Amino acid sequence: MTLVEKDSIQHADPKVEALRAKRARALAGGGEERIKRQHESGRNTARERLDILLDAGSFREIGAFVEHRSSNFGMDKQRIPGDGVVTGWGTIDGRLVYVYSQDFTVVGGSVSETHAQKICHLLEMAMRNGAPVIGLNDSGGARIHEGVESLAGYADIFLRNTMASGVIPQLSVIMGPCAGGSVYSPALTDFIFMVKNTSYMFITGPDVVKQVTHEEVSFEDLGGASVHSTRSGVCHFVGENETETLLMLRQLLSYMPQNNMEDPLFVATPDDPLRSDPALDTLVPDSPNKPYDIKDAVDRIVDHGTFFEIQPDYAANIVVGFARLGGHSVGIVANQPMVLAGVLDIPASEKAARFVRFCDCFNIPLITFVDVPGYLPGTDQEHHGIITSGAKLLYAYCEATVPKLTVTTRKAYGGAYCVMSSKHIRSDINLAWPTAEIAVMGPEGAVEIIYRRELQKAEDPAALKAKLAAEYREKFANPYIAASRGFVDDVIEPRDTRARLINALGVLQNKRDENPPKKHGNIPL
Repeated sequence: MTLVEKDSIQHADPKVEALRAKRARALAGGGEERIKRQHESGRNTARERLDILLDAGSFREIGAFVEHRSSNFGMDKQRIPGDGVVTGWGTIDGRLVYVYSQDFTVVGGSVSETHAQKICHLLEMAMRNGAPVIGLNDSGGARIHEGVESLAGYADIFLRNTMASGVIPQLSVIMGPCAGGSVYSPALTDFIFMVKNTSYMFITGPDVVKQVTHEEVSFEDLGGASVHSTRSGVCHFVGENETETLLMLRQLLSYMPQNNMEDPLFVATPDDPLRSDPALDTLVPDSPNKPYDIKDAVDRIVDHGTFFEIQPDYAANIVVGFARLGGHSVGIVANQPMVLAGVLDIPASEKAARFVRFCDCFNIPLITFVDVPGYLPGTDQEHHGIITSGAKLLYAYCEATVPKLTVTTRKAYGGAYCVMSSKHIRSDINLAWPTAEIAVMGPEGAVEIIYRRELQKAEDPAALKAKLAAEYREKFANPYIAASRGFVDDVIEPRDTRARLINALGVLQNKRDENPPKKHGNIPL
């Protein structure tokens, strides 16, 4: 530092000194003691999280000097610049993002009228400028000192989340408590991240649950990361700690465009687009009832190491995620024979439907791998609405106008064949492996219906059933009848799947398709 610089600091203009003092007050948040408690709970501060998430030195803050206007309950003595949320923009891998980070050290990160106004302003800026919004949530909920004003602030945020949906990607990270009204903003966004052992989401906390239902439940068991990533499906990604979680978010963003008017980034790959993989030829077992891991197929077909799975521990009978094929970002949907034989049930249908709609919103082509014996039967599924849930996935595929490529690896039976991106619902290219079985139902079930009387009269029903099932399988359980009708474009050797898909993506890169003019459809919710 030069003597001139030292002198300028020592004799700074009083107004500049006042600015520096006010900015230091904003940077200090709730003060050293509360920051210490935040660290002791295993959580970073709002600003430390931004340092981890964003490219170094890229963050530019706005609204640093905003203060709440309430004087109720002594709040006029608790005015801290920024009012519990840090807002601004920065870059991730050089790409613009808007971000807000709630500060739990300031009135528990509670949402006041002005706190909400800062978030609303950020969302509006993001929509106008066409860049993703990331919310780092760490809030005790509405600021009860302000009453209905804080509730109005929440509703203002919800409206803007809804208006931004399908226009810009919206990502939420739960980094502490998220209770009551504060859960709805993340629920309206595209993807939710949580952190093991330190983040929670619930409409009502354990104390209220105990008062109303007399249930004793912990924060973790009520709304922890494990619950929402395995049972409720609310959460899409879980990190071991805050740093891992934020790095996962950076990775996810790499597959997305900035907004709905752009295409995802092309990333050149050294992986040969014509690469053939002979191991795929023997991936599907000879026995139609023996499982195999569809992720093995996905990993071998996409660019090496690019498959990024979403909700791996929820509704595992269907696999969804992003990947790259020949450098192009794609969305993967695949039945998983390793779990429930790959059937479609309520959670799987809704998980896949939401993912399909996201990809369609943001111009990400869909690759569907089909091995589905049908919908899961039973009173539980029927009574909980499998008809409506299954229709959601059907609706999503029918509505989607992005390039849609389908590979049937084995079973495609009944209504599930129709739903899983069949030619009849505007799939562009439908390929099948020689192991594909495309039919109304499996051979055993078909034989029991078609030959019911013969089986009842037979001396050895089991032997006759086996014989008839073998004949049915040979005649119908193959891809060639569908191919002869044009419902399958080609039957290919599995080893050639990568090359064929990459070629199809190139052919479809200028695809134009439209839905009828309307305000919006009425998806079966």
